Amino acid sequence: MSSSRIAPVALYQEVAERLRQRIYAHDLAPGTWIDEQALAEQYGISRTPLREALKVLASEGLVTLKPRRGCYVTEISERDLDEIFTVLEMLEGRCASETARRASKAELARLEEIHAQLEEAAVTHDIDGFFEANQAFHQTVQGIGDNRWLTNVIADLRKVIKLSRHHSLFSEGRLEQSLIEHRSILAAILARQSELAEKRMREHILGGRAALKRIGQQAQPREVA
Repeated sequence: MSSSRIAPVALYQEVAERLRQRIYAHDLAPGTWIDEQALAEQYGISRTPLREALKVLASEGLVTLKPRRGCYVTEISERDLDEIFTVLEMLEGRCASETARRASKAELARLEEIHAQLEEAAVTHDIDGFFEANQAFHQTVQGIGDNRWLTNVIADLRKVIKLSRHHSLFSEGRLEQSLIEHRSILAAILARQSELAEKRMREHILGGRAALKRIGQQAQPREVA
């Protein structure tokens, strides 16, 4: 009996993950209407696990359920990004502060190891490698901070940010500036300066938002004179 209960849960979770990745890849672009019947046929499933999957994505903010109109991929506005980054800088700043206070020698060594990967990726201008090391650095800081509520909220916010059509590292000079910011965050953490670590992390998060704004402005069509 227990196995029959697990299967449907695994199914809708798998469907949710597939749709999540399609949304992040913009295969399902912001504002796209979700055709439940077509997706159910494509995946060879009934509409029940599909609807359960969409509820999961709605709870993450990736899709929006509209009464009598169906389900759409969430469109994220510049105001949304401003508000999300404002919250994110506070939360991640707190994580950096906690990490500076409580990190063990082994945990500090792990942060230094990840930062070395950032340095290497920057030298070779490996954006994918830099992005992965950047994620690892932030997740490690959050893990050392050891507040699962903070970590969960940050993860949810970052999922929504992925709806943006742009990535801050593609802004000219952002990779190099991001590396400088990571150096200052790490230095503050290694020195056990919790307030400075929080300040540097908050500046880093806002720097990412500023880079996204520059890309968005550059992408806007210009009027022909």
